Parts: sequence; structure tokens; C-alpha cells
Amino acid sequence: MKCPFCAHADDRVLDTRVQKDGSIRRRRECLECKARFSTVETIMLAFPFIIKKDGRREPFSKEKILKGLQAACQKRPVSLAQIDAVVERISAWVINRGESEISSRLIGKKVMAEIKQLDDVAYIRFASVYRTFKDVQEFVETLEDTELLDFVDTNNPQLSLTSMNLVDNEKKPNHETDSKTTSQRTRSPNPISN
Repeated sequence: MKCPFCAHADDRVLDTRVQKDGSIRRRRECLECKARFSTVETIMLAFPFIIKKDGRREPFSKEKILKGLQAACQKRPVSLAQIDAVVERISAWVINRGESEISSRLIGKKVMAEIKQLDDVAYIRFASVYRTFKDVQEFVETLEDTELLDFVDTNNPQLSLTSMNLVDNEKKPNHETDSKTTSQRTRSPNPISN
């Protein structure tokens, strides 16, 4: 490490500390001019290139995933720490694959699997922007995409949307059918009343 003051190549380390983000901060002293300075060491990870739908290749970007998740989770009860944890899990998943190139479609499915565990509304928002749907039926099929099960971490189980709807319907008393048995409802011919 060259001294920033005199450019001498030799120094000694006075103090070493591990930071919260995993980087290492070292306090150094130049052996020539006795000036002190700090250095920060971080691990350089080699992320793969992303193959886009149109065939273009671009470097993997945590920031793009973070922006997409923040937009999907806007005004939802999802903390920034949860979003950051998802970004880190996706980044680790991409690196652990050990590939030099990865399809954007695979990363999109991983993001959708992770966001589905956080919040169902955010998942629907992300899916509606990420995929281009031909019709409503295709959108409904995406909500219960079974391919996402391959990307879900089994340590965090989640209920499906349809099972939640069935449970909710069983819990709600059906006042409309109960009232039909006791008395007939009358509807005015003009639905707008003054």
C-alpha cells in the first residue's frame, strides 16, 4: 500500500476492524513519513452477465433489483431491511450458481418467488410489470405459478393465495344467505335514491 502523502511503499497496520457491511477497515502508519491513513478492504465478487429477452448482455446490478422491489413494495408494510435482505439473497443465489451468464427470466422468477413471501400485493404489482399478459386468465395463472416453487426457500413456508381465500370465505358468516331465509329483500327499481 502506497502512502498517500509521500508515496512510500512500506507501512505498518496499527488497527484492524470489521465493519457492519463485512468490509475491513485498517488504520495504517507510513514507515517513511510517519503519516497515518485508513484503508477499507472489501471482497470483490464476480457477478455473471445477464442475458436480456432481446439477447443483449449487461452486468448484474443489485441496484436495479432494489429499485424494482422498492417500487413494488411502495405503501406496503414491508421494511427497507426486508427488501435489502431479499436483494442480498438474490445476489448470493446468482453467485452460488457459478455461471458466467444467466437469463434475466431466471432472475425474474427468483425475484417473484422472494417477493411473494414478503407481500402478496407487492408480488402482484411486480408480476404485472415484469410480465406482459395477453389476457386476465394468464394473469390469474401467474398468481399461482407452480414454477416459482423451485425458487422458494423451504425455510420460509407461505400459504398460497387460493387457500387464503378459501379460509377467509369459511370464516365469514354469510349474512346475505341468512337474511334470505328469514325475510325477502326488496330492491327499488331506481338504484339511485335521493
